[in-house]
Amino acid sequence: MSHHIVEARNLVYTYPDGNRALNGINFCIHHGEAVAVIGGNGAGKSTLLLHLNGFLRATSGEVRIGDFPVTRETLQQVRRTVGSVFQYPDDQLFMPTVFEDVAFGPLNMGLPPDEVERRVRDALETVGASHLAARPPYRLSGGEKRVVAIAGVLAMEPSILVMDEPGDGLDPAARRRLINLLRGFHHTRIIATHDLDLVLDLCSRVLVLNGGRIEADGVPEEIFADAALLERCRLELPLSRQLRHPVGA
Repeated sequence: MSHHIVEARNLVYTYPDGNRALNGINFCIHHGEAVAVIGGNGAGKSTLLLHLNGFLRATSGEVRIGDFPVTRETLQQVRRTVGSVFQYPDDQLFMPTVFEDVAFGPLNMGLPPDEVERRVRDALETVGASHLAARPPYRLSGGEKRVVAIAGVLAMEPSILVMDEPGDGLDPAARRRLINLLRGFHHTRIIATHDLDLVLDLCSRVLVLNGGRIEADGVPEEIFADAALLERCRLELPLSRQLRHPVGA
């Protein structure tokens, strides 16, 4: 079994108010792929990501991690394998200090104290946030909160990394550090983002969502060359491409 594989089979999700956010999603992501999930607001990106480690349960269809489906019975295994960075860092930060926040996951895995401390220090160093270890999360800037939330997931040493808008609120130096970090993560990466230049920097495959369906699944060059697709899905060319090919030129 390859526990790095992520698969959705006819995935449907309807919110309690009747809004159908996902409407028959199918894909298979293999070990080591870096996959972007893009689409306009309301396309279903965040809803999809919340299914990948069981924060939401499918109305019908299923999500599979490796050979097993995401169910109530498999949640512990799934969450050891799939590390999720939420869109809003405040949803992940709740301990008195940054160190304790990053340590929370490893401690709940039952790891010994010296291994927890190693993982926390390594994760904070990886994201350039070692100097924040003693700070209370509520005193951090938005960008600092985001890198600490990422450190908390890295400390779990997941095999699959799922990130929702990871570049939001980061200054250019922190954004570049994030890109380098994700390039160095050799397992599976699934990234929902509006930052299409980040997609070009990192991802070899793109899933385009529109109205809760996968409108396209391909390599970035093909996706960004399809003007009709971008317009239909309320997307624009990455900024770097716009500067190279300005409108009206």
